[in-house]
Amino acid sequence: MPDAWDEDTKTVTGDQVDAARRLSSGRRDRAYVIVIAGPNVGEMFKLDDVQVVGRGANAQVRLSDSEISRNHARLVLEAGGVFVEDLKSTNGTFVNGDPITYRELEDGDKIQVGTTTILKFSYHDDLDEEFQRHMYDAALRDSLTGSYNQKYFLDRLESELAFAERHKFHLALVLFDIDHFKRVNDAHGHPAGDAVLRELAAGVLESVRKEDVFARYGGEEFAVLSRGLDTAGAVRFGERLRGWVEGHIFAPEGTPIPVTVSVGVVSFPDSPIQDPAAFLKTADEALYRAKGLGRNRVCAPRDFQFR
Repeated sequence: MPDAWDEDTKTVTGDQVDAARRLSSGRRDRAYVIVIAGPNVGEMFKLDDVQVVGRGANAQVRLSDSEISRNHARLVLEAGGVFVEDLKSTNGTFVNGDPITYRELEDGDKIQVGTTTILKFSYHDDLDEEFQRHMYDAALRDSLTGSYNQKYFLDRLESELAFAERHKFHLALVLFDIDHFKRVNDAHGHPAGDAVLRELAAGVLESVRKEDVFARYGGEEFAVLSRGLDTAGAVRFGERLRGWVEGHIFAPEGTPIPVTVSVGVVSFPDSPIQDPAAFLKTADEALYRAKGLGRNRVCAPRDFQFR
């Protein structure tokens, strides 16, 4: 077997050379902030004109940190530079550890908003942006379904429950599991099972709100965290989800595969649980009660009564 160092050098085409030149000569003149600490870690925002940083629905750089004000700060592109301005936030805005009201940013500056979220300001080109987004997706998303992964879900569950408790806000957890999924794999093969998971996840992603957290919690188990839903609302959402799955035709190889899900829900403060592990356990118990009652149904905590 010849040594790899002795192999002939591969010929590079003119088109490949041109493409490489375009990538390597890209100017790093696009302003971005990247979340390097906090619930949205890894997320990247391109800056354009004036953008508000906050947790409010109208913020362009929207962050899910309960310590951040709705309109916390703003980033302004003007006079050939980028400036950050604190918008009289509750917990302040800091650049490289110093409190600020208005300041011009330099490449590499770190902007702290609130007490836990830190943004890194920098300039990028096309290649930088593509690489950063790939790294973000790889770190936070499940590679098969495109939903968030378990680690991200558990981190968000902790922060969202703390936010709901602090602000007396409703937070629902909808946990669902594909019924008899092993039979799908056994009868149709794992590639077909993977196709079912991808198709189901794509359908759920289309139905949830942008601010909801949809994650793959286990092999065939998924979770949705949704602000503003009480238990009755979570049950209705779970029922819509269950009905869509039952009525959808999954046919990855041309042969229809019947698929149903069992759903368990819990909502704070209807269930006054402040511990994330206990909150998750309550939803899990409701899910397994749904399975025990025959599957393809939605269950809430035993003590919940519709009003």
